[in-house]
Amino acid sequence: MQFELNDEQKEIKRAIREFCEKEFTPELALELDEKEEFPLDLYKKAAKLGFTSMRIPEEYGGQGYGLLEDCIVVEEMCRVDPGIGAAISLGNLMVPDVLLKHGTEEQKEKYIPPLAKGDAIAAAAFTEPEHGSDITRMDTTAVKSGDQWIINGSKEFITNAPIADTFIILCQTDPNATPSHRGESIFLAEKGTPGLEATKLKGKMGIRPCITGSVSLSDLKVPESNLVGELNKGFYYTLELFDGTRITIAAQAVGIAQGAFEKAFN
Repeated sequence: MQFELNDEQKEIKRAIREFCEKEFTPELALELDEKEEFPLDLYKKAAKLGFTSMRIPEEYGGQGYGLLEDCIVVEEMCRVDPGIGAAISLGNLMVPDVLLKHGTEEQKEKYIPPLAKGDAIAAAAFTEPEHGSDITRMDTTAVKSGDQWIINGSKEFITNAPIADTFIILCQTDPNATPSHRGESIFLAEKGTPGLEATKLKGKMGIRPCITGSVSLSDLKVPESNLVGELNKGFYYTLELFDGTRITIAAQAVGIAQGAFEKAFN
């Protein structure tokens, strides 16, 4: 089995390392950490170079690579600075992944290109105040009313929530489902829609440029066309998302460890 990177992957590694060592300065990292501020300008610069859309197909504005190339980029970002690296690597968190697998063509064309180009930020609203990361039952509900769904509930510790343009929200759509996770669905929602409010959480212990927030959903109305995939399949889609995206979280950890080792060694 061949474990060496190929020439193209080595070039990606060289290019992202050069970018990060130039742009992720200690002064900027400290400023963003103290202000608890997302590096939006830097994110857009990284997106323009293709570093934030490695796994997104070219037809939707991405680079058309795979998970390994994405992990190379994430590892190098977090090697130079964990705060900035985590923030930039999570800018289009999960939304392209779920839409590429389960979205309609209209959803893909509308939402993925702005995320691939760095013109929009994504948030995935799963975690709830009463359940934490246990997604087997949702207190957040979505009730059908004509040709739209009305969503009520709250989400907590949601990455990018205060700055996100596009949200995916896991809701209970069948309160009588047994077991309850068989009655969950995922919906798309957009910033500025009445009934959706996000509040920034302050004073985190670390990774502060990666903005986290609470989401309040009060009679949020979304069209039926915003349902992602099949009704009541949201739990399974979410676990599928976790299986893929947690690999890049591991790449963050590898990069942080590499950076710590190099600083200690030097």
